[in-house]
Amino acid sequence: MAVPPGKGAKVRVLIVDDEPPARRNIAMLLEDDADVEIVGECGSGQDAIAATRKLRPDLLFLDVQMPESDGFDVLEMLGRELPPAIVFVTAYDQYALRAFEAGALDYLLKPFENSRFYRALARAKEKIELARRNVAAKIDHLVIKSVGQVSFVRISDIDWIEAADYYAGVHVGARTHLLRRSLADLEQELESSMFCRVHRSAIVNVDRVRTLQLNSNGEYNVVLENGSELRLSRRFRKHLQERLALKITDSAARVTKT
Repeated sequence: MAVPPGKGAKVRVLIVDDEPPARRNIAMLLEDDADVEIVGECGSGQDAIAATRKLRPDLLFLDVQMPESDGFDVLEMLGRELPPAIVFVTAYDQYALRAFEAGALDYLLKPFENSRFYRALARAKEKIELARRNVAAKIDHLVIKSVGQVSFVRISDIDWIEAADYYAGVHVGARTHLLRRSLADLEQELESSMFCRVHRSAIVNVDRVRTLQLNSNGEYNVVLENGSELRLSRRFRKHLQERLALKITDSAARVTKT
């Protein structure tokens, strides 16, 4: 069975699936676990977004294909409001890579055995406990292993980070280091005042932002000091503005920091 979260704090779980039998199955697997509290169930992506913001669960069991908004829309719209642990539960195996790129802790393929479910739950509990203890907060460097060497990259030297299959591409000047970590994990560890997500697959060092430039689609690109251009998702634009304490003049398409 799963590892308890410790300190008597229950793991708050939200179950999201458009099929009631699937939600009941997960609820039944959780009902005998004294360390778990099911705080809600949702049958659509929009309901999941509202419930997550209201209930603040620790763990999200999330289906992929749902009405209105799919599981990936849910993650993108929640942004930094995501729970510490996300486990996808779906009948479709083709979304696994994308799920891990989006920061999922695990990917359960229906139908799954009970033992497989409890392994995923155990991993989620461990991650939630680490988040509660704030073990990974405010690191000052990343240790990146590659063939024949170990590199130590200072956090302040990072320009931006992108999702790259099962890896994260850490861009430092002209070099790109590959780190076997999810973007969501790194976002939780990095100093929040220094880094900001601008897209579901990209995080930037806010000190490296030079301009916001309108593109042909009427959306903004983030232009960094080194000339890199990254698409700014509309869902993260407001958050970036707040983080930079900036004003945007559409006609000039430049960043004015206040």
